[in-house]
Amino acid sequence: MAYEDFHRRSIAEPEAFWAEQARAIHWHRPPDAILDDSNPPFRKWFVGGETNLCHNAVDRHLDERGEQLALVAVSTETGDTREFSYRELHREVNAFAAVLKSLDVGRGDRVVIYLPNIAEAVFAMLACARIGAVHSVVFGGFAAHNLALRIDDAEPKLLIAADAGSRGGKVIPYKPLVDAALAEAKSPPPHVLIVDRGLAPGYARSEGRDLDYATLRAQHEGAEVPVEWLESNEPSYLLYTSGTTGKPKGVQRDVGGYAVALAMSMWAIYDVRAGQAMFTTSDVGWAVGHSYNVYGPLIAGATAIMYEGLPTAPDPGIWWRICEKYGVRTMFSSPTAIRVLKKQNPEWLAKYDLSKLKYLFLAGEPLDEPTAQWINDSLGKTVIDNYWQTETGWPVLALMPGVELKPVKFGSPGLPVPGYDLAVIDEATGEEAAPGEKGVLVIRPPLPPGCMTTVWRDDKRFVDSYFSHFRELLYSSLDWAIRDGDGYTFILGRTDDVINVAGHRLGTREIEESVSGHPGVAEVAVIGVQDAVKGQVPVVFATLRQAADAALAAHEMQGRVVEQLGAIARPARVYVVGALPKTRSGKLLRRSIQALAEHRDPGDLSTLDDPGSLEEIRGAIDRGADAGS
Repeated sequence: MAYEDFHRRSIAEPEAFWAEQARAIHWHRPPDAILDDSNPPFRKWFVGGETNLCHNAVDRHLDERGEQLALVAVSTETGDTREFSYRELHREVNAFAAVLKSLDVGRGDRVVIYLPNIAEAVFAMLACARIGAVHSVVFGGFAAHNLALRIDDAEPKLLIAADAGSRGGKVIPYKPLVDAALAEAKSPPPHVLIVDRGLAPGYARSEGRDLDYATLRAQHEGAEVPVEWLESNEPSYLLYTSGTTGKPKGVQRDVGGYAVALAMSMWAIYDVRAGQAMFTTSDVGWAVGHSYNVYGPLIAGATAIMYEGLPTAPDPGIWWRICEKYGVRTMFSSPTAIRVLKKQNPEWLAKYDLSKLKYLFLAGEPLDEPTAQWINDSLGKTVIDNYWQTETGWPVLALMPGVELKPVKFGSPGLPVPGYDLAVIDEATGEEAAPGEKGVLVIRPPLPPGCMTTVWRDDKRFVDSYFSHFRELLYSSLDWAIRDGDGYTFILGRTDDVINVAGHRLGTREIEESVSGHPGVAEVAVIGVQDAVKGQVPVVFATLRQAADAALAAHEMQGRVVEQLGAIARPARVYVVGALPKTRSGKLLRRSIQALAEHRDPGDLSTLDDPGSLEEIRGAIDRGADAGS
């Protein structure tokens, strides 16, 4: 099958194309209509069809591959490797579902999941899907304030948390963060279900609110909970992502469209089919973790391998050892992880039998050409970049070895995936940019199956955030791009104030609000600056209300961000300056500050109110940061 024909048909005949792809999943009730696009930019896929993500990921495989490995959870933090066949996974999910129902969780109720990469996170997600509850997984590294924001937006019936996580051998207690979040939240759930890993013994319990999962699981072991059949467009989960305001956006995903999109992507993009193994190194708290740690591989009848730990511990060969042990066919990781491995002895890449490994996919942030070339040459495997967003739920740009493997062009994530009608639009004219010209990457609606359906409880924000940037009704990725003469797209970075730190999207506004809360801070500007390992890091420039110890204030700003937003948002550097550059209308010139921080030309400064303020920034960079390095 030619890639061009496959993609062209998805755009020219979307209903016929997706009706064919929908045959890959089980429908309790077939759809009445494939697409309802009568209210753009909102659309509904597989209208009237009834299905269930858990049934498609677990139950329907029991007869044919019940004893096959379904899930492997490896933790080098605890030294445990846990393996579950499809039949064993089915039992665990049913027990977890019974626990949820005993806590009065049912169809449409929200459940916040605050767990690290452990098997119980998968059980919890699938159990929610089984009974029709809407899960919202929150990355375990997020601080209490971030967790509280998500709790208040989702208004959950239950919060599921671990006693602790672990990173590099350092225990990270979760329970104190949960307690602080619930104290701050306006809509705290009545119960907290705790998965006690024994990492933080003696943690405080709230009588009547805090419940032990192991105790309840024992009470419900052997339970069989019927599948709740959901209409295709009911919400399956919420996943929060940073935006240009301080309030995170709750990306809402559907059921049927998501299942169909993942089923196609598993064979067409990742070239993984039933009985094969896929190893995804993402955290379950991110979009990649949802789609390709959990739902995608299981819907395909493959073995899903998840990992808790560092890529270099106990040694830099750990990931390749896992690939050898489980005969991994496709591995999915991030450019940041590969840049970390690039600093290690290359002998680790040749130590294990990787004969079954066909592809290494990398996503989450732009993949630079030197890193791509190094891992391609060192591993001797096909390395494929791919581009997507939390909002899309699966790739927008990729190469598709399951259909036809086009040549790899380092620096580009590839070609449009079926269902995505893409264009690069000149921001000034609103017209499509010529090959080689910079513009904004957009998707012509309707968005294909699997993409977000709206922002949770905020249709207006959905339209304003994604479809209000051009005269035409176009979904803006908010990413700059260039398309070459062969149709390959190259991503150049964000058009807004969101930065990408090792694949984690952080809103500069969120960090600015945190720093501004410091009593000594008068004004603050946060920018994303290029970093050799993480891609980008947040950097703070702040003015103080009165003379003070700059180093002390700067370190306090760092600590405040970590306390409120988590360690992933920690500013790499903080500069205390006398003034921040603004236009005469009072707008902060963040892009000029960023250019100076990256030793680039700051551009047109004709609107600058005070030329001396830019020299303040330049001088601060020359003398060095007041905190960080």
